[in-house]
Amino acid sequence: MLKKAPNLKKIVKSKTKSNINVRLTSEAMLEIITMLFLKNLAKEATAKSFEEKSATIKPRHVRAVTKKMLKKARG
Repeated sequence: MLKKAPNLKKIVKSKTKSNINVRLTSEAMLEIITMLFLKNLAKEATAKSFEEKSATIKPRHVRAVTKKMLKKARG
């Protein structure tokens, strides 16, 4: 697991096929969207751990929920 959030500006630039200028407002929106996704991921992982009667959130809970949440995010 990562200790800190990745620099989204570098990731967006590396994934695009052309030169794209990511401005500060766009970068802030990316950060906000990422933080909202991670918050929802944590809530779902907590619910999953309670379903399995576990007191702590384990990596398997996060992985199981991640697949489901990414499918929802794609539409």
